[in-house]
Amino acid sequence: MLDSLQHKGRRKKMLAQISQKHEFHAGVIEAMFKIPRHMFVDYGLDHLAYLDKPLPIGARQTISQPYTVAMQTHLLHQKVGKFEKVLEIGTGCGYQTAVLAQMGFRVFSIERQRSLYMQAQKNLARLEYHSPLLYYGDGFAGLPKFAPFKGILITCGAPDIPQGLLLQLEVGGRMVVPVGECTQKMVVIDRVSDNAFERSEHGDYKFVPMLQGTE
Repeated sequence: MLDSLQHKGRRKKMLAQISQKHEFHAGVIEAMFKIPRHMFVDYGLDHLAYLDKPLPIGARQTISQPYTVAMQTHLLHQKVGKFEKVLEIGTGCGYQTAVLAQMGFRVFSIERQRSLYMQAQKNLARLEYHSPLLYYGDGFAGLPKFAPFKGILITCGAPDIPQGLLLQLEVGGRMVVPVGECTQKMVVIDRVSDNAFERSEHGDYKFVPMLQGTE
């Protein structure tokens, strides 16, 4: 599947539309323009890839809508700079992973669904994103052997703030996590000292649930 001029035109139009809803950091929009979202979804959904909506990717999971990807990346980028370590919980098809890599972050990503873990590897390799390190495992456990991380981005709805992951966040770092059962609040947690965290909320969203274990 190629990234045609038509795809690029649709992508540019979609990004212009979501930029009217929120003033995203220019680097986020630039990164998303470079990534062909249609190459992360099934071929039969190609014509829907540049609508601002989530799409199914198998294993009862979805690729987040572009506005949500932009918002989570924007919130993370306010604290995390190029070459700093980011832990992503929920690799999915690898699209958000590619955005983080395109931003210049050192990306570590965990996926609990083996089929998606394998698909994400293929998607990222096909587009020559070789720097993200992908792991098959339980997102609630994180990756303690690589901690601490400057940023932690969770791409599924957590019932509560995952306390074990907070401990993998470095002082001065930021976690972006949707919290809630049916709908979620986009929550930002900043670690200001070893024992102190600051919390803020940034709107309502709808995510698939964050689940324990692997499949």
